[in-house]
Amino acid sequence: MHLRISQINSCSPCVDGGVKSLRKAGTSDERIGLVPAWRETPYYSEEERAALALAESVTRLADRTDAVPDDVWDAAADHFNEEQLASILLWIAVTNLFNRLNAPIRQTAGTW
Repeated sequence: MHLRISQINSCSPCVDGGVKSLRKAGTSDERIGLVPAWRETPYYSEEERAALALAESVTRLADRTDAVPDDVWDAAADHFNEEQLASILLWIAVTNLFNRLNAPIRQTAGTW
C-alpha cells in the first residue's frame, strides 16, 4: 500500500523507501515493479487487491463524489476485521501525510 500511495502522489523519497523496504523484506521484482498494474497481474492475492483498492480510493478522495465506493469497502471488509481495517486506514493516512510533507519541500529520493 505504501508504495502504491506514494506512486499516486509522486513522492520520490517514499517510492524509493518503499521499494527498498520491499526488497529488504524479500519481495520479488515482479511484485514490486507491477504495483501500478496490480489489477492486471497475477502477483497479488485477493486480500492484497482489496487493500490496494482501498488505498487508492482513500488517497484519491477528491476524484469522485463517492470517495470510497461500497464495493471497495465491502471487498476490504470481506478480508479484514474492524481492527485490521482501522490499521489499514491509519497506514494509508500516515503514508499520505508523509507524501504531502515531502512534496512542498521538494524532498527527493536518496537525499535523506
